[in-house]
Amino acid sequence: MVGKEFLTLAMNIGEQMLVSGAEVNRVEDSITRLCRAYGATRVDVFTITSSIVVTAQFKGGSTVTQTRRIYNYRTDLDKLDKLNNLSRYICDQKPDLTYIKRELEKINESKTYSILVQHLSYALIAEAFTVFFGGQLVDAIVAALIGALLKWLISLIQKAKINIVFVNLLCSFVVGILAELSVKIGVGHDPEKIMIGNIMLLIPGIALTNSIRDIISGDTISGMLRLCEAIVLASFVAIGFGLASAFFGGI
Repeated sequence: MVGKEFLTLAMNIGEQMLVSGAEVNRVEDSITRLCRAYGATRVDVFTITSSIVVTAQFKGGSTVTQTRRIYNYRTDLDKLDKLNNLSRYICDQKPDLTYIKRELEKINESKTYSILVQHLSYALIAEAFTVFFGGQLVDAIVAALIGALLKWLISLIQKAKINIVFVNLLCSFVVGILAELSVKIGVGHDPEKIMIGNIMLLIPGIALTNSIRDIISGDTISGMLRLCEAIVLASFVAIGFGLASAFFGGI
């Protein structure tokens, strides 16, 4: 059935958009437009942060329903941009399903930034925020080194498929310990400035922004779920750094 096969492709696109950082309204609108471009007379899409449910009725009376469970996210705005462009091209040109499959595979297999670039980015961001919040040059250098180490630690822990909440807790605790140690041995000057530079790497900014956008656009359930998720993640980041400070305070 063409309707069923196309809906699978539309769901693949919508799923990858949501995983890559798209807001709910964008995902629902894209799936709806894709299905209507290929003959759907009615499309009902329900999306939250962890699930996508689509029912599409095609010409001839056939009705197809599919559900996708979303387990994790990986913010990739370049991939999201490519998926947006592909969606627009599909709606405009209506290519065959083989072409859509091939292009979607290319997007999923496209290379991301190298490990070196990712580590350097973490280091630069940590360094910049440390200076921004009043840290000295030596604090910025220490924050940069810890930021690069943080990226390595996140990649290592994620291979074990640990819940993101505990990843943030563990990473923030380790970063806090390293910041305090750097000052204890006389390398750093202000542990709080070093910590705050690295805190910005763990704050769920995109989740918080998308939650507000979802609420404003009327997707209240999804927006509240994202908001709660962002608050929980931020809270565990604060707890991790707090435990590190308390540990050295106790010593």
